[in-house]
Amino acid sequence: MEKFNRTLRGYDPDEVNAFLDQIITKVEQMVADIDEKDAEIEKLKSQISDTSRQREKLAQYERMEDTLNRAIMMAQKTSDQLKIAAHRESEIVIDDAKKNANRIVNEALMRAEKIENDSMTLKRNVNIFKRRLKNIIESQLEVIDEIDKIQM
Repeated sequence: MEKFNRTLRGYDPDEVNAFLDQIITKVEQMVADIDEKDAEIEKLKSQISDTSRQREKLAQYERMEDTLNRAIMMAQKTSDQLKIAAHRESEIVIDDAKKNANRIVNEALMRAEKIENDSMTLKRNVNIFKRRLKNIIESQLEVIDEIDKIQM
């Protein structure tokens, strides 16, 4: 806790003002940190949106696959082996795409949850700091009131 030198009418105003300036700087830094975390959350939300678009593309690719499978069935009359090879390859591509999409979504959700938790912790810390600062200021005001009572 900061201690101030006493002057003729209480605490030295320059020291008190310097201390308040330090507190203001710290609070502004905390607010800037919160804003930075909020920007990171928005970035992750954007990444989640991108993942949704990737899922839509995957669905589109799956529809395209169905069309290709019909074409492959027509081509089966000429070459059963081409159909088997194309079918195996398409299954591998789909499985890999699904695995990658699920992994990306899970990672993005975990990152978003971590950043949200960090943001909540930071907000709690700011609230605690505000309460402590308020208590300090109130105790200083009480000291001033006590001094006023003593001087009367």
